[in-house]
Amino acid sequence: MTMADQRPRQVVVIDDSKIQCAVWQRLLEDRYGERVAVETYSDPRDGVQALGPDLHLLLLDWEMPWMDGKEVLEAARELGVNLKRVIITSSHPADRLHEEFDDTGCLAVIEKAEPEQQAAFMMILDSIMRR
Repeated sequence: MTMADQRPRQVVVIDDSKIQCAVWQRLLEDRYGERVAVETYSDPRDGVQALGPDLHLLLLDWEMPWMDGKEVLEAARELGVNLKRVIITSSHPADRLHEEFDDTGCLAVIEKAEPEQQAAFMMILDSIMRR
């Protein structure tokens, strides 16, 4: 195993809900332990500053004050983030999320409150964290 393989995967969570940020952080840290380094931002303007090409995963809320998820997604693209490492989350139904984000190139869209979406989300997380 090389030194690069031993570094924790960098994950950034951008969600205007501090509670949701804490939920994502706890889930990721409980599930992946020392293999993950999670940074959370409830202000998307601050979160954009943490983005770059080395980012392993970006969990991004769609609707936020100051900058919405689409604006953050565009900033991420401009900063060299691989959009196949971005998951958009929202309380909107999944079909609405697909309408808005299917043409963006992001990895997935997840409806936060839908149990079936949560199961799919966990499979996606496990897959991307193995890469």
